[in-house]
Amino acid sequence: MNLIVNYTKTVYTIIEVINVLKNITLSADEDLIEKARKKAADNNTTLNEMFRHWLTVYAKGRIFAGELEAFIQKTGYANSGGSFSRDELNER
Repeated sequence: MNLIVNYTKTVYTIIEVINVLKNITLSADEDLIEKARKKAADNNTTLNEMFRHWLTVYAKGRIFAGELEAFIQKTGYANSGGSFSRDELNER
């Protein structure tokens, strides 16, 4: 009697990526921290997550609102010359 057995062996490899986070200590006014925590909670996030986001943006060198404001003041503000009606805005 010939017995032929066919089988497939499946191997699953699990790779676990671990982010190593370092702790830092910051100092700020207690009321300011509480207001920031509340604002973060209102946005369904945490103050830590908001700081991590800010730190990422800062490290990448993106322009911040304050820097943009300084640039506008330095280069001059473009004045359109007044208000325009909807029809005037839509003219081609």
